[in-house]
Formats: sequence, C-alpha cells, structure tokens
Amino acid sequence: MLCAPGRAASSVRVRDQAMDHGSWIGDSMTADARPAAPPLTERQEARRRRILHASAQLASRGGFEAVQMREVAEAAGVALGTLYRYFPSKIHLLVATMQDQLQHMHTTLRKRPPAGEDAAQRVAETLMRAFRALQREPHLADAMVRALTFADRSVSPEVDTVSRLTTAIILDAMGLEHPTPEQLSAVRVIEHTWHSALITWLSGRASIAQVKIDIETVCRLIDLTAEPGRG
Repeated sequence: MLCAPGRAASSVRVRDQAMDHGSWIGDSMTADARPAAPPLTERQEARRRRILHASAQLASRGGFEAVQMREVAEAAGVALGTLYRYFPSKIHLLVATMQDQLQHMHTTLRKRPPAGEDAAQRVAETLMRAFRALQREPHLADAMVRALTFADRSVSPEVDTVSRLTTAIILDAMGLEHPTPEQLSAVRVIEHTWHSALITWLSGRASIAQVKIDIETVCRLIDLTAEPGRG
C-alpha cells in the first residue's frame, strides 16, 4: 500500500502504537500470540516465498477451495511435511498470503504516494488503490478474506501482522508519526469500514461505486480528529 520512503522508520513506531490500542480483527487475539520464531535463513526464506507464491496462484485461479495443502506443496516444490512446518493449516497459509500481498502493495504504493490535498483524501485514495488491486484478483481476495474470517486464536500472530500493516498504511497516508488516541480510534473505524466494504463487494451486495462512497465518507472522520495546524 502506501508509505513515503522518508516515513519508513515511523511505520514501526506507528504499528507498535496501534497494537497498544488494538486494531481491526486482530484485537481479541493478541493474548495467545506464539513466541517469535527465529529468523529464517536465506534458503528457508526462498522456500517460504515459493509457498506463498503457490498459494496465491492457486487462490487466484479457484478461490478458497482451490488452496489445498498437498497441491500447494507440489506447486512450491516442497514436501507436504515441510509445508506444515511453515504453515500449520490452510488458514495460517492464506492469512500469511494476505500479509504478503499487503507488503507488496505497500512497497508498490511507496513509489507513487497519494496526491490528495488533505489526510482524508490521501487515505481514501490509498484504500481505493488497494481495493482495486484486490479487485483485479477477486478469487484471491475472497480466499484471503475468508481465511481472516475463519481464523481462530491459533492464527493470532499472522492476523496481528495483517492488522498492523493495515494500520500503518493508513497512518502513513495520513502523514502521522505520533497519532493521538482519537486519531487511532478513527483509523480503527476506517479499517473496519474498508474490511466490511470488501466483504460486501465480494458477496455481490455492493458496487464499486458504493464502496468508494463509503470509504470517502468514513475517511472524513480524520478531519474531526485533526490537530490544529495538521492535515
């Protein structure tokens, strides 16, 4: 999604602040988070990337049901047991796939920051660009959203990372390094609305035009929380 290059360092602080206040669907899951895994070796990271690529490719072609662990392992060129060591379940895998997709969006959008005159316009533009990226791969989007919906506490670290990424993307677009509690609250409402809009669009209950209206409307909350001299 979007973060200007000069804001990269602030993203880490922003994500930590956001977790202190809770955000998106990861709010209730952080208590049971697993201990941090040791860093992957270069070979392990390459293997993990092949797995995520295979997951995304299968989901793009056939959605949630098309992502079968055995087929993912075959497409990635790894043993089934190896796949399960990286991702204990299909839900873990698809949530990690969404994390990976968000990271790609973030990197891509860093190169072309939003051009809105104020924070509300920039956030709305950012979220609609992210939405359109998902729109180009509707089966993949549906698979990832379904995985997030089905995720239980065992998937909390993966869901938590998705939540942090989404929060950081919005705050980056706002141009904030030190958001207030009121601003973080507005961000949470914006995240909930974006997620809900994605679900209603995927289910055929909302048009792209309606999604755009909803996103632009909720982003006006930013104006209500703006501090004097900012925005």
